[in-house]
Amino acid sequence: MARHKEFERDEALGAAIRVFSDHGYEGTSTDHLLKAMKISRQSMYDTFGDKRSLYLEALRRYNADSLARIVADLKGDRSALGSIEAALVAFAARPESEASRGCLGVSAICEFGRADAEVATLTDEASRILSSSLESVIKAGIASGDFAADLDIMAAVHFLGATLSGMKVSARNGASPETLTAIAHMALKSLT
Repeated sequence: MARHKEFERDEALGAAIRVFSDHGYEGTSTDHLLKAMKISRQSMYDTFGDKRSLYLEALRRYNADSLARIVADLKGDRSALGSIEAALVAFAARPESEASRGCLGVSAICEFGRADAEVATLTDEASRILSSSLESVIKAGIASGDFAADLDIMAAVHFLGATLSGMKVSARNGASPETLTAIAHMALKSLT
């Protein structure tokens, strides 16, 4: 008879995301993961595989969840400028406990760069999804007159992506919601 797992998989994965976000891949020990996930070593291996497999699954889920929030904030019954403002300000207004935690996506890029093909594939896919969403909103904004007619669309996409990354790093370093909101509004001024 198969043994019933004594933990909730999604909760354990969420705990792993928090540990990897706080300490990075190299800075996270298996023992630290097991303690945070409240599972045994064997349960981790049976359910997630080794530390690397767990990290890749954690990064995949973190990226999907993070992007879903941003894309949802970009959508809505508002102008293009309002959509981008909503996405940036929503990020700036996150609870302090969440904002001070590192961004696993930014951390993966900083820690691995292009040296790990599997990590790069996951971060590239996240970048493509974000860029595509931003590009659609920016094009709509140019068409509606929200943004300057001569705005370089791809430069604006990359700028806003870099702004979000910078805001994530600033939040990790203790920037207040007011500071992050000011950064968001400065970025918005560059589009008009």
